[in-house]
Amino acid sequence: MQVKHLLLIAILALTAACSSKEPLDENLSETELYQQAQLDLDNNSYSSAVTKLKALESRYPFGRYAEQAQLELIYAHYKNSEPEAARAAAERFIRLHPQHANVDYAYYLKGLASFDQDVGLLSRFLPLDMTKRDPGAARDSYNEFAQLTSRYPTSRYAPDAKQRMIYLRNLLAAYEIHVAHYYMTRHAYVAAANRGRYVVENFQETPAVGDGLAVMTEAYQHLTLTELANTSLETLKLNYPDHPSLEDGQFVPLEEEEDNRSWLAKMTLGLIETDAPLPPGETRASQDVERQYQDAQDQIPKEIREGAVEEPEVESDDRSWFSYMTFGVFD
Repeated sequence: MQVKHLLLIAILALTAACSSKEPLDENLSETELYQQAQLDLDNNSYSSAVTKLKALESRYPFGRYAEQAQLELIYAHYKNSEPEAARAAAERFIRLHPQHANVDYAYYLKGLASFDQDVGLLSRFLPLDMTKRDPGAARDSYNEFAQLTSRYPTSRYAPDAKQRMIYLRNLLAAYEIHVAHYYMTRHAYVAAANRGRYVVENFQETPAVGDGLAVMTEAYQHLTLTELANTSLETLKLNYPDHPSLEDGQFVPLEEEEDNRSWLAKMTLGLIETDAPLPPGETRASQDVERQYQDAQDQIPKEIREGAVEEPEVESDDRSWFSYMTFGVFD
C-alpha cells in the first residue's frame, strides 16, 4: 500500500472521529451525566468519558459525584494514553483530597501513568531495549510507587506496586551499567568506575551489581589502581563466580582495547603503518618544516654543495625549526 493511501485513510479516520463527537446536552442532570460517563468507560470510549467527567466536575463542583468524577478522570486519561494529563489529574486529586478513602488509588494510577509513559507505539511492536532509554519516567514511577507502599502499606494496590518497583529498580541499575560501558569506550575510566560503584552501593540485590563490580575492576586496571582493582575482582569472584567477565577464574575485560591505528593501516593489515608517536617536545608541524628543509637541501646541485670553500659543520640537533625554515638567516 502506498504512503498516499495510508495518509488518505488516516485523514478519513480523523475526520470521522471528529464528526462523531456529538455536542454535550447542557440540560443533563448530574446523575445522567455521571451515568453516561460510566457507560463510555464500560465501552472503552475514554475520550468521550473524559469530556463528560470534566463537564460533570465543572457543572456540579459540589455535587455527590464530584470527587468520584475527579478520581475516574485520572483513569480515563490513563486509558486514553494521556500520561501527563493522568499524572496532573492524580496530583490535583491528592492535593484536594489527601484524606480520601481512595487516595491510594490516585497514587497507584500516578505511578502507572509514569510506568507506561515510555511505552510508545514503536516499543509495542519492536524489541526495543528499555534499559538504554532515558530513565526519567522510570525513576518517577519508582518514586511514586514508593510513596504508595510507604504511606499505604496495606493498600490493595501495594503488592502490584512492589512488583513493579523490582522491575524498575533492575531497569535503572542496568541503565547505569550502559552509561558506565559508554564511559569505558571513551576512556573516561574515572567516570566509569564511579558509575560501577554507584550501582554496587545503591542497587543491591539487582542483577547489575556483578556488572558494576566488573566495570570497577576494569576501570581500576586501566587507572593502574592495583589495590582497588584486586579488591573489586575478589568481590566479583566471591559473589558472582559465573559472571561473563570471568573465565576459569581469570578476569577478561568486556571492553576490548581500541585499535588506534589509521584506516589505511587497518585495511593493509599493518603493512602500511602511520607515523610513530611523536617524541616529547615535537609536533607534526615542526617535523614537516624539517622535512621541507631537507628536501630543499637535497635539490641543491652537487657541484654547489661541494664547492671550493668548505663551510663549517653545524650541529643540526642544536638548531630550532625556525632556524631550519629561514636557512639560518636569523640565527
